[in-house]
Amino acid sequence: MPTPPLARNDPAQYDLLVDEWWEGNDGFAMLRWLADSRAEHIPPAAGAGSLLVDLACGGGLMAPHAARLGYRHVGVDLGLAGLALARRHGVLPVRGSVLAVPLVDGCADVVVAGEILEHVDDDVAVLAEAARLLKPGGTLVIDAIAATRLADLVAVRIGERLPGGPPPGIHDPALFVDRRQLLAAADRLGLDLRLVGLRPSVRDVVAWRRGRRRSVRMKRLPTTAVLFAGYGRKR
Repeated sequence: MPTPPLARNDPAQYDLLVDEWWEGNDGFAMLRWLADSRAEHIPPAAGAGSLLVDLACGGGLMAPHAARLGYRHVGVDLGLAGLALARRHGVLPVRGSVLAVPLVDGCADVVVAGEILEHVDDDVAVLAEAARLLKPGGTLVIDAIAATRLADLVAVRIGERLPGGPPPGIHDPALFVDRRQLLAAADRLGLDLRLVGLRPSVRDVVAWRRGRRRSVRMKRLPTTAVLFAGYGRKR
């Protein structure tokens, strides 16, 4: 009897796709591109004890960037397969929910929450955990998908059919992020946060498909209506 397909946004998909984190040509390709983009907005570590907390770290794609910038890198995730892979890449793994992170207040110089806000029922609660973990003056870097019809069309109906796009069923548009609510919550939580739209470079995607580029640069867009990043600091 065939195995029934998993529901959209089922976390079990990440265990099934664990080999895609670092080696796959499609699947999680854009996650690797986004990790490279996040790193561009993280300052070098101020000292040997500086800590970067990576919420929903998956297979640890931020690891080479955290190491290059001089951070101790703690990755938080529920998936054991991803955490085991992250450990092999130098991440200090912590199993836990991004809605209740098992780390102390004010421990982090940097918090990264990449591609997780659109996978949880309460994205504001994740933002609150990021604010709790950050030291005053600490850096926050996020990226997510906006709650718009355009995002549903581009990121799901079209994106899941494109090379380098998300695996089919990995996103549930019902969980996409309300940007106004997110910004209002950030202000209440003492976070200065600005949002920018992102898209992959079309030229780089073509070169990547031909094997001429390892990664694809993310370009800024004047709209945040599909994929967006957030760069902020704790007051």
